[in-house]
Amino acid sequence: MKNNQYIGEGWKHAILIIGALVVLLPFYMVVSISLKSQQEIQSISGGLIGAQEVQTFPVCTKMGMSEKTCTMKPYVYNYWFAFKKAPIARYLLNGLFVTVSIFLIQILIALPCAYALSKLRFYGREFIFSMVLFCLLIPVHAIALPLYVMLAKVGLVDTYAALIIPWTISVFGIFLMRQFFMTVPDELIDAARMDGMGEYSIVWKVMLPTAIPALLAFAIFSVVAHWNDYFWPRIVITGNRDLFTPPLGIREFRGGVDSDEFGPMMASIVTITVPLVVAFIIAQKRFIEGITMTGMK
Repeated sequence: MKNNQYIGEGWKHAILIIGALVVLLPFYMVVSISLKSQQEIQSISGGLIGAQEVQTFPVCTKMGMSEKTCTMKPYVYNYWFAFKKAPIARYLLNGLFVTVSIFLIQILIALPCAYALSKLRFYGREFIFSMVLFCLLIPVHAIALPLYVMLAKVGLVDTYAALIIPWTISVFGIFLMRQFFMTVPDELIDAARMDGMGEYSIVWKVMLPTAIPALLAFAIFSVVAHWNDYFWPRIVITGNRDLFTPPLGIREFRGGVDSDEFGPMMASIVTITVPLVVAFIIAQKRFIEGITMTGMK
């Protein structure tokens, strides 16, 4: 019996390891390419980091720089040129502003809605919740054109508002928080009402502190989705380069007289991915706690 149990556990771990390798392999390739020279990238050689031989890069000299300044190791060139060709720092700040703004407004809307759908009794509550579930099935691509037309009519195209406003109501956030609030004892809310607290005070002073794990879980989903979003910014940001988000900034490494710069392109991808990885590592424990506790009741 124990042998069969060990074999079963071994298969589970083997499948998880294979799945992890499949997920990590593309990121391994991105990091590897960001460290290599263009010749090593094209010939698919050099291992993980390449030979790292000091060389002179012709692209630098075409930019008016001296040959001595343009002599460097490939990984230095890739990351230097990533910030030189495109204002990656500006794109990172744009992405931070857009994702944080969307998340904060989503929370302001999702928490009261979730509280009403989970703890208040009113006519039509179940129908409204069913509409929330129905909205989860609507793909963003299906509503992209009507959203763009509405934003264009009010003159919001090529603005931060165009990047933020369409996503301020998150039905997934409402659903997730509602499921978490269902696990909160009603006695806690009744005690708050007996102390004279109103419903809005209960939402922000009682329910919000208890929902921190679920909020962190939702934050990971929301931030990752909008930080990596290329589809919507590509539609509404058409002429203002200063409003580019990180995924849009990567487009600047495609084509041109010097052909594709794959090394700097991958270096920019690593640069915009690292903040998400660091944020997830910091919030990993709370994220898992929020996912496992949601929907227990």
